[in-house]
Amino acid sequence: MIAAMLLAHIVADYVLQWDGLARWKSERLSGVIVHGGIVLVVTWLLSLPYTREWWPYALLIGLTHTLIDALRTRVGRVSGRTALGLFLLDQALHLAIILAMLSLSGYLVQGQIVEAVVHQAQDVRLLTFLIGYTFITTPAGIIVRFLVQGLVASTEAEALPPANKYIGILERGLITTLVIVGQFALIPLVAAPRLVFDGPRVRENGMTSSYVAELLASAAAAVAVGLALRRV
Repeated sequence: MIAAMLLAHIVADYVLQWDGLARWKSERLSGVIVHGGIVLVVTWLLSLPYTREWWPYALLIGLTHTLIDALRTRVGRVSGRTALGLFLLDQALHLAIILAMLSLSGYLVQGQIVEAVVHQAQDVRLLTFLIGYTFITTPAGIIVRFLVQGLVASTEAEALPPANKYIGILERGLITTLVIVGQFALIPLVAAPRLVFDGPRVRENGMTSSYVAELLASAAAAVAVGLALRRV
């Protein structure tokens, strides 16, 4: 159940929060409610293989997720370190509530979170690999951009323009796979094409440090996931 709820959060809060929905959320409460409904449905559906009695906890997760996002939306548009801080707080609250629901429902013993996660990762390898590869798609890309914008790009002028997220997803997927199969020497070749094609545009706009930081952070996230999956 722990792995299923982690996958539910990744899918509902990232993969199924497409660009249009994210804009809708930032502009209207109705967008926040729709997103909260998606969180509720995905959480409930992924709980069904374990029990049909978990719907009250799924409902609580969906409602609290909606409330947190509604409060975050009221803050308005922010950037840099402020945006990073709000993002980290938002995710910490969502994950804390999920862990609390797992604890209240008896699927998680307090003080044994790490042991429970490691044990389940080894016990349900297919689900663990699914979580890993799902994470390196949209979630990893969003997390990397928040980190770079908050820690590297000190001004709006240095902020990176929207990147082709599908290229990033492909890069991270290939790097993760290469790490899993032990082909570490091929990893630099995956990022090389983007450096060649984007190099002139990046230098022209004076965004070299931010661009390199994002590329390295993206690759590091993929390597970390690959190393974790190698140990499963």
